[in-house]
Amino acid sequence: MILSGLEIAERIGNDIEIDPYNSDQLNPNSYNLRLHDELMIYEDSILDMRKENKVSKLTIPESGYELIPGKLYLGRTVERTRTDNLVPMLEGRSSIGRLGMFVHVTAGFGDVGFNGFWTLEIFVVQPLIIYPNVEICQIYYHHLDGEHTVYKSGKYQNNNGIQPSKLHEDFK
Repeated sequence: MILSGLEIAERIGNDIEIDPYNSDQLNPNSYNLRLHDELMIYEDSILDMRKENKVSKLTIPESGYELIPGKLYLGRTVERTRTDNLVPMLEGRSSIGRLGMFVHVTAGFGDVGFNGFWTLEIFVVQPLIIYPNVEICQIYYHHLDGEHTVYKSGKYQNNNGIQPSKLHEDFK
């Protein structure tokens, strides 16, 4: 079952934290998260799963930044979220998708107990100018049945910003 927007609002400060929280971003069954002004791109044209790939940081100016097709951009949400006893999920807003922008390649599924900013895996099908603080995606919550363990991965938990892939750590 997915939580309603009213239930999300009711649980803020308990098993759901969204910081900063703004009730204007609440939907009937989700909450809109905004795009931070930071972006990260990989420097090499060929990435290697076994290695820590080099990245560069960019800042999205208020006047906008043009995304180019065929390039992966890592972004992050303005909001930090924490969830206990629920499974957080992330999807792009339909208005964003209708512009040919994807906000995640495969990482829309969160873990119970996740605490941090969401890293967005952004790509576009045609050139698109983006702006900071736009409501880019929505978080929604599923109930979790049965006993469970809480997400404790040292890779991405309690992050302070954009997280490039740390898959190379799995090869050690």
